[in-house]
Amino acid sequence: MNRVMILGSAGSGKSTLSRKLSSILDLPVIHLDKYYWKPNWVPTPAEEWDRVVEELTMTEQWIIDGNYSRTLDLRISRADVVIYLDMPRWLCMYRIVKRRVMYHRKSRPDMNEGCPEKLDVEFIKWVWNYRTRSRTKTIEKLERSKNQTEIIIARNRKEVNELLKRLANNQARSGTNESEQIT
Repeated sequence: MNRVMILGSAGSGKSTLSRKLSSILDLPVIHLDKYYWKPNWVPTPAEEWDRVVEELTMTEQWIIDGNYSRTLDLRISRADVVIYLDMPRWLCMYRIVKRRVMYHRKSRPDMNEGCPEKLDVEFIKWVWNYRTRSRTKTIEKLERSKNQTEIIIARNRKEVNELLKRLANNQARSGTNESEQIT
């Protein structure tokens, strides 16, 4: 396992899982938000973004977290494993509020400098509507890719913890990058 992609709603735990996997697998983490958002929450133009993602995915080892549907197919095609955090809506909502409090007037470690944590009505609606807006399309893309890429779906914190434990045990036993699938 050299290239791991992590998807899920805002607040699903993508960045936290990325950091934990990095320490287990000894792979570098790429938080897409850090590359996409320029200071003051200015988005990267589409063509530039496509080039950035292509360059990031061409390296041999990474853990990439973030959704960005525009480049989803490219990242899936390069990934060895895709982990989809299909977390309950209430958990994602709780986590976005929690991180707003934790990072008041500061940028999160997985964000670009100059992008202080914010929580506005638009973002709350975006997170609330993730399941109806994006989930089905993401699941369909993953289903189409399952013969080329290992797909792991974690639906709650217990499954995420089991995955981390399993990977840590595999690393301790073999020292190689192996995983087992959770469905």
